[in-house]
Amino acid sequence: MSNADVKVTGSDLPEVEKRPSHVENSADLDANAKLAEYKAGAIDAENAELRMGVLEAVRLYPMASLWAFTMSCTIIMESYCVFLMGAFVAMDQFKKEYGVLDIHGKMQIEASWQSALQMGGPLGAIIGVVIAGPITSKIGYRWATIGGLMVLNCFIFVFYFANSLAVMFVSQLLEGIPWGVFIANAPAYCSEIVPIQLRAPATQMLQMFWAIGAIIVGGVCYVYEGKMESSAYRIPIALQWMFPTPLAILLYMAPESPWWLVRKGRLEEAANSVRRLGSAKVTTNPEESVAMMRRTIDLEKTDKEPSLVELFRGTDLYRTLIVCGVYAAQNLTGNLIANQAVYFFRQAGIDSQLAFALGLITSALQTIFVMLSWILTTYLGRRTIYVWGSLINVCFLVALGIAGSVPASNASSLAMASLGLIVSVGFTLGPAPASWVIIGETSAIRLRPLTTGIGRGAYYVVNIPCIFLATYMLNPTGVDLGGRCGYVWGATGFVCFIVAYFWLPEMKGRSYREIDIMFKRKIPARKWKETVIDINSDE
Repeated sequence: MSNADVKVTGSDLPEVEKRPSHVENSADLDANAKLAEYKAGAIDAENAELRMGVLEAVRLYPMASLWAFTMSCTIIMESYCVFLMGAFVAMDQFKKEYGVLDIHGKMQIEASWQSALQMGGPLGAIIGVVIAGPITSKIGYRWATIGGLMVLNCFIFVFYFANSLAVMFVSQLLEGIPWGVFIANAPAYCSEIVPIQLRAPATQMLQMFWAIGAIIVGGVCYVYEGKMESSAYRIPIALQWMFPTPLAILLYMAPESPWWLVRKGRLEEAANSVRRLGSAKVTTNPEESVAMMRRTIDLEKTDKEPSLVELFRGTDLYRTLIVCGVYAAQNLTGNLIANQAVYFFRQAGIDSQLAFALGLITSALQTIFVMLSWILTTYLGRRTIYVWGSLINVCFLVALGIAGSVPASNASSLAMASLGLIVSVGFTLGPAPASWVIIGETSAIRLRPLTTGIGRGAYYVVNIPCIFLATYMLNPTGVDLGGRCGYVWGATGFVCFIVAYFWLPEMKGRSYREIDIMFKRKIPARKWKETVIDINSDE
């Protein structure tokens, strides 16, 4: 016998004595070998991404860049409508049809209605971001976004045929719901489909498309502003239909996020998605990339489905607060001056045609500066650009307040207009684009759709009262502060700078595995940059 001898005891009954069996342990050995092979593949894939340069990453992952570009385009629609409402309240024909006489005998949209029109979208978007997380966790980024695009097509009809400010408010409320889905999904999807070195440019494209939406609005309104009939604002509304259907078709052809597929256990589909995102040079062994994703997701593994409650427990609470704080701070560091640029220029004493031209120039410069921020954020880091960019913006806001405090004159009007332009453009070089990268990187993988949704919800919760505040500070039927609003935004911006300095970590060049481990180890924010995480560490 190979594995046993027969002994004869005193009772002459045979007794089997077993020897150590190598066959019995072969299954365990095989499982261990497979586990080691899987981990080695994950390590190889992570090392490859960490060693990769930015230009090399673009060459190796051209389709990932293309699909991130496509998903980012969805932000144009929210930007277009936000800036459109800001342009309408400065448009002579719109004010003639829906305005009232102010104390200077000029037609103005009442401050209450101006605020309502601009807060309608954010109110709807709060609903959108709340439902975006559960829907995306269930059906994926692509289908959730495609559904939002189709719904938006329908809601644009309400806006186009609106004949009162009340109906326009309702239309903005409805359009805001799909906006919430887009803004929750886009940064998460973009950060998941590209390699580490492209996470900054891919997510910062969102800010670029926000500026592009403003450029389109500026160009359209500049052309139609002089028309003294309802087409002056009806045609800009109708042009919203340019975007949803073509984008829905493109996203139908796009691959789903491989990270989402791995979370769902659909590993073969995840490998196929990796193949579609990369070039032939990097898709010969997509299983290694899938192994890297599995390794990271296993760090967060639980038997429960992702839930909103988890966002506020343990280290996930810190991560959620970072995302919410960075989102909310966009309203407190000069962003609302950028969103109301044309109206700000009008209240600074600039005539209508020049105000629209300056608004267009501002948006064009914002696009250029976002592209410059790709270089800064990629090489200098997210924390550096965000923290010190916020402080520089605060200085310009205080300068704006000083310019608004001197006696009214042509020189003071030009100074306020110039500083308003600098604040708007400076915001897109530092805090704004860096915030999108931070939002895309901070949350745990399994909770990402929920975290980005709640984070954007925090943005709108702060945005709504800030819209009221900004409107009443600028509107002649309000307190008419003009450039002195710079003092208010400078103060809130300084608070954001202090909070970011102490609690915002640097995630540049970190894999999602490293980010998970560093949050779990509770490493202080200012020590992240010098902390080294071993490539073999899983906790």
